[in-house]
Amino acid sequence: MQNLTAPALAEWLADKSRAAPVLLDVREPWEVTTAHIAGSVSIPMREIPARSEELEDDAQIVCVCHHGARSAQVAMFLESRGYQHVFNLQGGIDAWSRQVDASVPTY
Repeated sequence: MQNLTAPALAEWLADKSRAAPVLLDVREPWEVTTAHIAGSVSIPMREIPARSEELEDDAQIVCVCHHGARSAQVAMFLESRGYQHVFNLQGGIDAWSRQVDASVPTY
């Protein structure tokens, strides 16, 4: 698992010459409703073991949560299941809100 800063993710998403990653939001539904990155796929952390097959094996996956702890755990789990291109959004949606897109609410 690699950590990815919010500004680095913003650069990646803006680079149209590079394939966009799967933004895997592992927070609870109420959290995703409160604040999210456009285009994110929502699978709550507790559902990941049963639903990880929904993710492409060769996908580049950026795991997102509130501050980065839950997403780091999910990223490690996905790596243990054979996913090779897994990133953790360091600081989570909070860092995204504060460093990249102030229109995304903090909570």
